[in-house]
Amino acid sequence: MSAFFERASRLFAQNADVGFVGLRDDSAFAEQQRPAAVLVALTDRPAADGGPGVLLTQRPETMAAHPGQIAFPGGKVEPGEDAVGAALREAEEELAIPRPSVRLVGTAQNFITGSGFDLTPVIGVVPANLDLRPEPGEVEGWFEAPLRHVLDPANQTAKTGLFRGHEREYLEIMWEGHRIWGITAGILGHLTHRLAWRELVG
Repeated sequence: MSAFFERASRLFAQNADVGFVGLRDDSAFAEQQRPAAVLVALTDRPAADGGPGVLLTQRPETMAAHPGQIAFPGGKVEPGEDAVGAALREAEEELAIPRPSVRLVGTAQNFITGSGFDLTPVIGVVPANLDLRPEPGEVEGWFEAPLRHVLDPANQTAKTGLFRGHEREYLEIMWEGHRIWGITAGILGHLTHRLAWRELVG
């Protein structure tokens, strides 16, 4: 086990009581609650090489749902799967992340999205510099953002917008021209607390 994986696992377990901090649960007005999962893949990158990061994808503009948005690899939980299995399958399908390369840290707080998914973030550590190959039908491109940037509250800007007639607050994180917002930024905001980000990134 790497020192980063051990540190992430310890902090994740120690801060299990943070609840929904950073997340927005929309169960009050979501019409459906279909199970889904995403893989939050943390890269085990040494400090000399920029430090640990997180893998993010950009959805194609042609997709019916959330076109062009930044997201974690993930999708619906299929029959016979659990959240971990679904997240690993989707990550392999979308970015060719080999399932055996993911060291599981744990599953974070699940929450209901406004689009009607009961979403579980699955946290895992992957080796740096994996040979990632995006699936063109689902992924326009991918990038790695440093954890010391995306988990820093100073880089998480609170915004307000309308969603299905409801005024909702959300987070926005900018990184090298990429706009990370909505559910993806909310999960990162949650992990700021769950992973005690200052201690995590050292």
